[in-house]
Amino acid sequence: MTTNYWLVKQEPEAYAWADLVRDGGTAWTGVRSFAARIHLRAMRPGDRVLFYHSVSEKRIVGLARITRAAYADPTATEGDWSAVDLAPVRPLRQPVSLATIKADPTLADLPLLRQSRLSVMPLTRAQFERLLALGKTED
Repeated sequence: MTTNYWLVKQEPEAYAWADLVRDGGTAWTGVRSFAARIHLRAMRPGDRVLFYHSVSEKRIVGLARITRAAYADPTATEGDWSAVDLAPVRPLRQPVSLATIKADPTLADLPLLRQSRLSVMPLTRAQFERLLALGKTED
């Protein structure tokens, strides 16, 4: 089975990397974007995920993995929304800031830069590996 790579964004004031580590995993619920829903539904157990603190920090801080494929989002009161389960793997040794990402020409096509409001986005393997290298972290 092929591993896919993703980036998820979250405001650290709402649910930070430290919360994910403390909880040992979480249901990734509350996503209300049709584009992000497509990505959630494509996620499979074992896929790798970079955890990005948005708004106040604007940096990638952790590596996580998908532990449960898409299912009906239990927080949705109407509509057809999905959730996945996510677990921490390890923090990045060096968080990767948005400024660092923007300055790296190999990341010019990163969805984070092209669709900045999207909360769940795919990464290529090359993008994923480059971001881990910038974070001085191994998968």
